[in-house]
Formats: sequence, structure tokens, C-alpha cells
Amino acid sequence: MCPGCHESAGKRKSGRTRKGNRTLRRALVEAAQAAGRTRNTYLSAQFRRIAKRRGNKRAAVAVGHTILVIAYYLLKRKTTYEDLGPLYFEEKQRETAIRNSIKRLERFGYKVTLEAGTPA
Repeated sequence: MCPGCHESAGKRKSGRTRKGNRTLRRALVEAAQAAGRTRNTYLSAQFRRIAKRRGNKRAAVAVGHTILVIAYYLLKRKTTYEDLGPLYFEEKQRETAIRNSIKRLERFGYKVTLEAGTPA
């Protein structure tokens, strides 16, 4: 179960999911929709982030795929699931934005030092 995303030269082509076990796909999509309704979890944050851009059904397929990947690695590594938290994507974007801003200023010839301040 892999969310289709086939794009070439900026043209979007068929993005259908591949053939597979229908029962497993239904169960994963249902679990993804339930995960999207939870609060303060990584999967709910991912669902909301994708649904904002692509819609609820595509978000459910994408989160279902994420659940399948998580289950695979849990079984492979024989570990327990540790949720990354609802702020995972925001922190990731924050760090990237800071790093990119520093690089831009350094390209203009500035020397940048960061000091922790009060949040805006």
C-alpha cells in the first residue's frame, strides 16, 4: 500500500495505489482515519498536515502507509513504538528555517551569532 505520486516535468500523472491485499488496505485506512481524529500524536499531526493540502482521503492513505512502515520496523527491530509527538513537523520546519536564514545572511557577507531570546 503505497500512496501514488507520479509526476514528470511538472505534469501529474495517475497517482493510484498499487494492487495489494484489499483487507489490509481497508484496515490501514480505517486505522489512519482513527489516528487522524486523535489528539497530540505524530500520526494526527501528519494526517492534518496532509489533509490540509490534499484532502482527507489521500491523507488517510498516506497515514495508512506510515502505519504500515512503522509496524514493519517495530517487528524487524523488536522494539516498542515511541511517538514523535504533535510538534515534530513544526520543530523540523523551525530548525530548517533558522539554518536557511543563517546561510542567506552569510552569503551576503554577515557573520551570524545566535542568542536565545524570548519567543515572539
